[in-house]
Amino acid sequence: MSKVAVARHIYTVTEITQNIKNLLQNAFGENVWVEGEVSNVNHHSSGHLYFSLKDSTSVLAAAMFAWANKDVKFKIEDGLKVICFGRIDCYIRRSQYQIIVERIEPKGIGSLQLALEQLKVKLEKEGLFKPERKKSIPYLPSRIGVVTSLSGAAIRDILKVLDRRFRGVHIIIHPVQVQGDRAKEEIAGAINELNAFNESLSPNEKIEVMIVGRGGGSIEDLWAFNEEIVTRAIYRSEIPVISAVGHERDWTIADLVADVRAATPSVAAELIIPKRDDLKEQVRGLAGDLKTDFQAILSHLQDSLEDCFYRLNLSMQNVLRINISEWESARKKLGLLSPIAAIQQAMARVADLTKQFRILLEHLLELRQADFNKAAEKLTSLSPLNILARGYSITFKMPQGAVVKDAHLLEAGDMIKSRVYRGEILSQVTEVE
Repeated sequence: MSKVAVARHIYTVTEITQNIKNLLQNAFGENVWVEGEVSNVNHHSSGHLYFSLKDSTSVLAAAMFAWANKDVKFKIEDGLKVICFGRIDCYIRRSQYQIIVERIEPKGIGSLQLALEQLKVKLEKEGLFKPERKKSIPYLPSRIGVVTSLSGAAIRDILKVLDRRFRGVHIIIHPVQVQGDRAKEEIAGAINELNAFNESLSPNEKIEVMIVGRGGGSIEDLWAFNEEIVTRAIYRSEIPVISAVGHERDWTIADLVADVRAATPSVAAELIIPKRDDLKEQVRGLAGDLKTDFQAILSHLQDSLEDCFYRLNLSMQNVLRINISEWESARKKLGLLSPIAAIQQAMARVADLTKQFRILLEHLLELRQADFNKAAEKLTSLSPLNILARGYSITFKMPQGAVVKDAHLLEAGDMIKSRVYRGEILSQVTEVE
C-alpha cells in the first residue's frame, strides 16, 4: 500500500495578518458602533488621535485621523464615556486589530453641550469670568461699535432702537458672519481690529462701548459665541463689551466673559442709550429739585447774613470806641518820640556829603584829563604819519607786502609800493645800487 504525500502550506506572518484583517472586516462589515471609556489619549503632532476604548474586561485600540477629529467640539480625554462609529481594521505592521473612528459622541450628553461645559470650566479657572475685572458701561456714549451681520435682524433692531432713543450717536459697524465655519475668526478679528483702530483715535473720537451679538437660534447657530477665540478676544478688549446674543434662556460663553450681558440686541441698545423723553423728564425733575434746594439755601443764607451783619455792627461799634481811646494815647506818645528832627539832621548831613563828593569827583576828572592830554601828545609825536609828513616814505615789496629795510633784497624787475604822507606810489625796480 503506497502512501500519498500531503503537501503542506506554510503561511507568512503577513498572510496570516491579512487573513485576520479580512475576517474582521467580513465579520463586522464597513460600519460598527462601539461604546467604551476613553483611556491613554495621545494627540499626535500630525493631528491624528490615538486612544483606547475599554470596559470592565477588555481594551480596544482606536485611531481617529486628523480629517475625522478636526470638527470635534469637545475635548477627548481620559475617563470620558463615548460612543464611536467606524470600522474594525487590522494594523498589519503590528498585527494589531483596532477601530478606525470616523465619528465620536459623548455618552449621555450632546457633544456641543459637553464642549461648552469643558470650555466653561477651563476659562473659569483662568479667571475670565471674575466680576471684578469687568468694565463699566459709559453713560450716554457718543460713539458705539457694533460687531454683527449686516443681513441679520440684530443690526436692524440695534439701529432702530438707537435712532428712536437718541439720534446723532455715531455708530461704527464691523460686519461679520455670525454662524458657520468662518464666523469665530471673523468675530474675534473684528473685536481686535476695532480695539486697534481705537488706539489711533484722539480721546474725543474713541469708541466708548461695543455691542457683539446676533439674533436667536439653536445652539448650533449660536456656537461661534461659544468658541474660545471669541471669548479671549472679548476678554482682551479695552473697549467695554456688551454681549447681545438673542437667546434669552441659554447663556453663551461670550455672555459670561463680556462686561455686560443683554438678552437681545435691542436690549443692548436700550442699556446703552436711555430714551430721549426719559432724559428730558429726568432733567426737568432735577432742575425743579435744584431750584427748590437753591431757594431754600438762599433763604437760609439770607437769614444767616442778616444776623451776621447785626452782630458785626455791634462788634465794630465796641471796637471803634476802644480803638479811639487807644489811638489818642498812642498819638501823644508818638509826638514825644517823633523822629522828624533826627530825619532833618540826617538829610542835611547827606546833602553836605554829596557836595563834597561832587567837588572831589570834579578834581579827579581834571587830573585824569591832563594825563590824557599828555599821553595823546606823546603818541602824536611818535606816530609814523608825522615822520612821513617830514618827507620820508616806507617801501613794501610786492606782492608780499613786506617792508624793505635793505635795498639788496630787491632785484631789477621787482614791483614795489612806496607809502608817503598822502597816498601810495607803485614802481618797478630798474637797478639796485
